[in-house]
Amino acid sequence: MPEKDLKVKLLSSTQNALSLIYAACRQCYSAEFAGDIFEKAKEDPEKMTKFITKIVSSGHESPLEHVKFTFAVEGVSRALTHQLVRHRLASYSQQSQRYVKEDNFSFIIPPTIKKDPEALKEYEDVLSRIQQGYNRLLQLLQEKGIVGEKANQDARFVLPQGAETKIVVTMNVRELMHFFSLRCCSRAQWEIKALADNMLAICKKELPAVFSNAGAKCEALKYCPEGEKFTCGRYPVKKVTS
Repeated sequence: MPEKDLKVKLLSSTQNALSLIYAACRQCYSAEFAGDIFEKAKEDPEKMTKFITKIVSSGHESPLEHVKFTFAVEGVSRALTHQLVRHRLASYSQQSQRYVKEDNFSFIIPPTIKKDPEALKEYEDVLSRIQQGYNRLLQLLQEKGIVGEKANQDARFVLPQGAETKIVVTMNVRELMHFFSLRCCSRAQWEIKALADNMLAICKKELPAVFSNAGAKCEALKYCPEGEKFTCGRYPVKKVTS
């Protein structure tokens, strides 16, 4: 039962992303064929970068939907993926606890528990008992001739939210911007924030014209929309006038 660390890898992204966004956006305002705009745009990447940066800052986001990124993610908990799949404008392929036996499942340890020796021991003891119970259930089912996914799908009911899982995530750029605006915020749950921060770092490297100023809402707004009660203090809170 090993602890597992977060790992994020970019599997794929749309080719010629800058040209594609540029052509899609220009098509909205041009009588010219987007195919011709696309080919000519490749000749001047600096022009495209300036134009797209301006478009993103203006809030014209629909052209961003034509470009997508696909990530492989491991070392995250089932608690995280329950949050992640609420972002519905995305595609997900997650490791199945029905087809993958969890007879030695990996797990995630929350930081508050990890830094407290007494809490950590209790956490690990609970996980150990769950593992023993899961394996015992598989054994009992096997004795009755129930094996494979038929046994796994029922024994998995005792597994914890802290059990490690793996998932493939595909989002278009517009949805990624929305995802980062929510999950990079300091108020986001720590684990999904760590995932979002890792994904954002990759996106900034791959497509800086779009993602250079992406992140929590306050990055674009230059004020905190969370109010006095919840602000982290990074940006001033917008004053509401009556």
